[in-house]
Amino acid sequence: MTTASTGSSSSTTVPIDPAIQSVGHLLRNRIKETPDRRAYSFPVADGASDETWEAVTWAELGTQAAEVAGGLISLGIDAEERVAIASSTRYEWALANYGIMYASAATVTVYPTTIADDVSFILDDSGTRVVFAEDRDQVDKLLGLRDDIPGVQTVVLISGDVPDAVEETTPGWVITLDDLRRRGRDHLATHPTAVDDRIDATRLEHLSTLIYTSGTTGRPKGVRLPHRVWVFEARASEITSNSGPDKLLTIDDKQFLWLPLAHVMGKLLLVLPLQVGYETAIDGRIDKIIENLAVVKPTFMGSAPRIFEKAYNGIATMMATEGGVKEKLFHWASRTGVRVFDADNGVGTAGPWVRLQAKIGDRLVMSKIRERFGGNVNYFISGSAAMNTDIARWFGAAGMPILEGYGLTETSAATCLTRPYIYRAGYVGRPLEGIEVRIAEDGEVLVKGPGVMDGYHNNPEATAEVLEPDGWFHTGDIGEMDGEGRVRITDRKKELFKTSNGKYVAPAQVEAKFKGLCPVASQLVVVGNDRPYVSALVTLDEDAVTAWAARQGLSGSYKDIVSAPETRTMVQGYIDELNTHLNRWEQVKKFAVLHRDLGVDYQEITPSLKLRRTVIHDHFAKEIASFYEE
Repeated sequence: MTTASTGSSSSTTVPIDPAIQSVGHLLRNRIKETPDRRAYSFPVADGASDETWEAVTWAELGTQAAEVAGGLISLGIDAEERVAIASSTRYEWALANYGIMYASAATVTVYPTTIADDVSFILDDSGTRVVFAEDRDQVDKLLGLRDDIPGVQTVVLISGDVPDAVEETTPGWVITLDDLRRRGRDHLATHPTAVDDRIDATRLEHLSTLIYTSGTTGRPKGVRLPHRVWVFEARASEITSNSGPDKLLTIDDKQFLWLPLAHVMGKLLLVLPLQVGYETAIDGRIDKIIENLAVVKPTFMGSAPRIFEKAYNGIATMMATEGGVKEKLFHWASRTGVRVFDADNGVGTAGPWVRLQAKIGDRLVMSKIRERFGGNVNYFISGSAAMNTDIARWFGAAGMPILEGYGLTETSAATCLTRPYIYRAGYVGRPLEGIEVRIAEDGEVLVKGPGVMDGYHNNPEATAEVLEPDGWFHTGDIGEMDGEGRVRITDRKKELFKTSNGKYVAPAQVEAKFKGLCPVASQLVVVGNDRPYVSALVTLDEDAVTAWAARQGLSGSYKDIVSAPETRTMVQGYIDELNTHLNRWEQVKKFAVLHRDLGVDYQEITPSLKLRRTVIHDHFAKEIASFYEE
């Protein structure tokens, strides 16, 4: 490996309070400073179909977390021992994590959709002793693996009661969250300083989190993240976010959190509130995101690009369905708004007449769109994959700029973050304070700083492949840096492929362009490694394409619609438009519209919505082969 560079950016040292040595210290300090402010709000079922949102203060959260910690201590969990959470995003996930931190144990994250074989590997490799399981489905999965995970002594059921059959076959192995908290209260009644003693003994270098990579290629690797990375990331994110003229993170903000908490970005968004003190509204149901935004009215939200793409396409499709004046007004307001947004960010010009039109368009159109997102959004944060620049610019024109960030599990999520005053479409901003970024001679992005992992768990060979002795981490991403120190990620090093004509293609950039052009697109998967030309697998968003089909006089199931010749003609038009933006060797020569969308359940995309290309290629080998038949 080499750290020779073609460009670099370094930052100043971030001041860390020496009294803050762990996530537990952060939470305890937050409770001391603002005990009565709201910490979390979350939906609770109210009858058969209705929901209400309940809230807990920081003091209430602290009491509940101490009960969880006391329960874990009563089960014999020692400092740095591993406790896993297998659950979707919900308040109890956050509570379990804070309890684990209070007990000075280490959280192991498990996606609820992870296949049994990988769950077995993660729990065994990590040495997990206790697992928080969301529901009966997760418990059943663990029961089926029990012989393969002998180290797991207790399963804590988050939702529901322990079935009699489970208690009969495995007595005491599964307890409820209420049972654990009851045990915790009993333990603290006789050992009142137990939790504080654990927190006081925790140090920055102690293990806090084990996150297993999503496995887009090969077996997951456990990334060891000590308390140091979270204490640093929380402070550095706060300083970086508020370093410009706009203060992006204040105690009066409110975030909406739906991201998978097994993902490193979600985990970071559990730590930031401890540093800053704002409220988090939490609910992981993806189909409820837009509805929830209108209810909780957050000031910001982190997300993967797919959610923004889907939201934009939904609005564009709705306008097209309305047709007439409304559709024309939408496109006019969008055009003039984007022109002003670009001009304000150094691209093109917008004179007084254009700005007046944009102001009128904002009053008539964009303000109503903002209301659909709650009316209070100051910005969104996008990460985990490339963001289409046209969609990002449209959101900016709508008054809800998307600030792209960059980071990996191995760098604790936040490595770079753009801010409004240094915004440049397609760039992920400058490195956070305290982080150095360097571009190697081959274009790979290298990172150094307190946010970098300690290494891969039980895997020194893999650690040595990516982590230099002097601390430089090889991200595997290809990127560049402009004169202002802003970073642009062009593709994953391992995902770049070469056609048989010797030309390199960066698939992620092509795919992002297409999803911005085609309002009914769900996914585009570019293929062509060692082939004479590039081809693509296309999937369509069911809601958007169904609405489009109705306007065309087409009916039937999703499969019927995507099989119709009119649909292929429509997609061909967008492929042709895409090709006008690409180099000749990047252009898509052939494509297939698949009869279903890619899915997490098929293991074709990760829970954080990244493509698993090897799995996709295996599942659709026949379609790919047909592109290159003579």
